[in-house]
Amino acid sequence: MREASKSLASLPEKTVNAVLTALADSLEEHTDAILRENAKDQKRIDSNNPKYDRLVLTSERIADIAKDLRSIVKLPSPLGKVLLERTLANGLRLSKVCVPIGVIGIIYEARPNVTVDSFALCFKSGNACALKGGSDAEHSNTILVQYIREILRKSKISEDVVTLLPVDRKAVKELLHSEGVVDLVIPRGSAELIAFVRKEASIPVIETGAGIVHIYLDSSADLKKATAIVLNAKTRKPSVCNAVDTLIVHETLLAKLGSIVDPLAEKKVQIFADKESYRALEKIYPEALLRHAKKEHFGTEFLSLKLSIKTVSNLEAALEHISNYSSKHSESIIAEDADVIDLFLESVDAAAVYANASTAFTDGAQFGLGAEIGVSTQKIHARGPMGLEELVSYKWIVRGNGQIRK
Repeated sequence: MREASKSLASLPEKTVNAVLTALADSLEEHTDAILRENAKDQKRIDSNNPKYDRLVLTSERIADIAKDLRSIVKLPSPLGKVLLERTLANGLRLSKVCVPIGVIGIIYEARPNVTVDSFALCFKSGNACALKGGSDAEHSNTILVQYIREILRKSKISEDVVTLLPVDRKAVKELLHSEGVVDLVIPRGSAELIAFVRKEASIPVIETGAGIVHIYLDSSADLKKATAIVLNAKTRKPSVCNAVDTLIVHETLLAKLGSIVDPLAEKKVQIFADKESYRALEKIYPEALLRHAKKEHFGTEFLSLKLSIKTVSNLEAALEHISNYSSKHSESIIAEDADVIDLFLESVDAAAVYANASTAFTDGAQFGLGAEIGVSTQKIHARGPMGLEELVSYKWIVRGNGQIRK
């Protein structure tokens, strides 16, 4: 893979775009074959498992994957982009220029779309990729990589720029200790997976942490906006990392809380309410879907139709709760008070902080990145949805005319 990656830096952008366009066409052409392999994976996982929805492919989802590929084609390559230029007093001319990272390993669970997104973003940014998917998506990932390599072969590009590693755990350990072969590893998945990779890896890691997401309803919130945003953030796709897990409610809104969460009942959302919010929802929200919140219901990424509710007396209490339980992924406030909004946006430490919008937008495609290789929750090198520009490094190019240092 190391040798294959070296050839990508000089590959013409026209050729790169042609490969990605051909891949988009191929995936759509082979939709039926991909769905047959995906069906094999579906049979091996409980439909109640939060991973199930992430695993499932449909004709529409394959079309969306192809659409994302074509979106990446339209984006400019980050390679060769000049970040800074200056001439020193001694005449040396300095340029800070974007270059590929090299070989990137991606570890992920039950998301066959990640296979295509990761290859496309790595390929367009000049990187080779080692993909380590989970056993629950083995058949789906295998056929997708098969079509990727077929396009590479037809384009006379080394197939080794993408490698699908075996599904066994031994492959994970080998990847995490592949010094000199892999330059960076990006884990996507559960908090347990992220923690394991962080502790085990002897190569650099970018964490794409779990999404423990909060929405704070301030006393100044517009109830119409609040109702629509909470419904969308919880039920649009509950199995993803940007879905809301905890609703923080200002105590002055408790009398109106029932109307805000009422649409959630139609989607069968189970609510774990603290003492104050339980009292407000009792006899209003369906009894079968309402439970008393316990300590473990806060700071939990549900990845399903479950939501906890915390009551606070002011913004400071809301900020404290978020600080204690946030995974620094996505946080949102619904408010009309401009001062409250500004303080929230300034105070919350997260990769994406929203005001009066659903957290469902924390996504590379939605941010105009074409797709994403993950949502980084750390602060070093990359933060938030990672697209092409987050998958490059830079080098200094120094042009002289015989200068020497005294």
